[in-house]
Formats: sequence, C-alpha cells, structure tokens
Amino acid sequence: MPRVKRGTRSNKRKKNILQHTKGFRWGRKSKVAQAREALVHAWTYAFRDRKANKRNFRRLWQIRINAATRKEGVSYNRFIHSLKQKNISLDRKVLAELAEKEPQAFKKIVVETAK
Repeated sequence: MPRVKRGTRSNKRKKNILQHTKGFRWGRKSKVAQAREALVHAWTYAFRDRKANKRNFRRLWQIRINAATRKEGVSYNRFIHSLKQKNISLDRKVLAELAEKEPQAFKKIVVETAK
C-alpha cells in the first residue's frame, strides 16, 4: 500500500482557521487550538446577536413612532391598530424613518388613520 502524506490538507485546514481569526488578540490569532476554540464562541455569539440586532432595531423603531404619534395626541398602539384596520401596510422601519425625516408626511398619516 502506498504511503499517504497528509501534510497539505492539515496545513490548509489550519490556515483556513487562522484566516478566520485575523484580528483576534494574543494567541487566539496564531495558535490553532486556541483559534479554533475562539471561533466556536465567536460564531455562536455572531448567530445569537444577529437575532438580537433585529429585536433591538424593532424596539428602537417602536420608540420613535411612539414619540412622534404622541406629539399628535395618539398612542402607539392605537396608531398601529388603526393602520391595520385600514389595511395600510407600512412596516415600523419605514414609519420610524418617516417620523424622523419627514414629520409632515408622518403627521398626515397619523391624522388620516388614527383620528
């Protein structure tokens, strides 16, 4: 049976791990075992925080919409409820942006729907 040398595959695997840990601190960027462990955690946090990011932005948009609607004398939940009843399908991101950048247009939406 011929001899199989596996150094190239092993080196490629190690090189790939170390490329992913570029920018990490101390031995985690250069030592393969530490780098592998660091990547396991890093990818776990990345996955988790992509979900958390969506939640955080939705909360931010709700706060901005609430602040803008209360200036017009309407609560957030009444405003959202009236939008749904009138089948206006603007999401919270768009509404928050309108409230911030186009207050006149947002005021018009609030007056037309909630009042």
